[in-house]
Amino acid sequence: MPLMCLQGENIRIIFHVDMDSFYSSVEVAADPSLRGLPVVVGSDPMKGEGRGVVSTCSYEARKYGIHSAMAISKAYRLCPNAVYLRVNMPLYKKVSASIMEALREHSSKFQQVSVDEAYLDVSDLVSDYDSAAELALKIKEEVHLKEGITCSIGVAPNKSIAKIASDYQKPDGLTVVRPEDVRSFLHPLDVSRISGIGKKTSSILYEMGVRTIGDLATYDVQVLRERFGKFGLVMHQLANGVDERVVVERGDVKSISKEDTFDRDTSDMEYVETVIDTLSENVHGSLLKKKYLFKTVTIKVRLEDFSTYTRARTLGAYSSDLTAIKRTANMLLQEFRGRGKLRLVGVGVTKLEKMDEKQTRLSDFF
Repeated sequence: MPLMCLQGENIRIIFHVDMDSFYSSVEVAADPSLRGLPVVVGSDPMKGEGRGVVSTCSYEARKYGIHSAMAISKAYRLCPNAVYLRVNMPLYKKVSASIMEALREHSSKFQQVSVDEAYLDVSDLVSDYDSAAELALKIKEEVHLKEGITCSIGVAPNKSIAKIASDYQKPDGLTVVRPEDVRSFLHPLDVSRISGIGKKTSSILYEMGVRTIGDLATYDVQVLRERFGKFGLVMHQLANGVDERVVVERGDVKSISKEDTFDRDTSDMEYVETVIDTLSENVHGSLLKKKYLFKTVTIKVRLEDFSTYTRARTLGAYSSDLTAIKRTANMLLQEFRGRGKLRLVGVGVTKLEKMDEKQTRLSDFF
């Protein structure tokens, strides 16, 4: 399948800007004495007995085998002398806002996709890929001067390739993939490099003899569709360097949720209900701050064997009532009485609608 983007003909140049080990990098910038040390940001390891996971870690910590989403207790066993810090989200959001504001100055077509990454469409700002690389270097320097951290940038004809490219030479990397180099860049890479292809999909593809992006690009698309449905076609297109998605600022929030991992697994449902109430209050606070109404309440429950369940109930009308969140969440929780010990619970609201100033409820103030 040909790549529909030729240099000099409606040239399209997309940046994917990704901060390097964002949380730990921000911590090091705030406290330079941490520079060069293995820094792990996440739950309290409690000398190897802690619950929860690693949110992120410095590249020095990665040398010990530590990585994001690893159990914090395992991270402690791998490197007990690392610097363990709790997540400081207000600080990270502050730094993120500063960086995203700077990135917006470089393109009117901007899309923030998380606290530490964003896409920019600079097609109207640069004449070719050489000038795009110069702009990328300027952005990298600006981020470092502004907040003292590094970022990696992928420059490519579309979002998918740019995202793969930004990860290619981390940390502090810059990878430029011109249209004529797309195949030679993509095809040798493992299929898991494509965003959306996780461990489960990768293992199935491996069993089918598809290990590289090149293998996927030349695989029978009908077989892929039969095995993976519509995503089979999407994977085939991405493997061939085709991605027509545009860079556009994300709109409304889709959901708001909070969760808590217990220090010890528990079957004390009265205690769990108090945690559900606290999480509901936190969700409600975020709901009001962002000025949304909700219609669906969800809960998440993880049992001691790590099996995870979600349950939801949709109300008859949109609401901003804290009591409705608490009551519905606790009602959904009752299914798990007698199911064994609980490891984690979460509360969320979905089907959100922006609140007009006139829609503020009296219950919001109590």
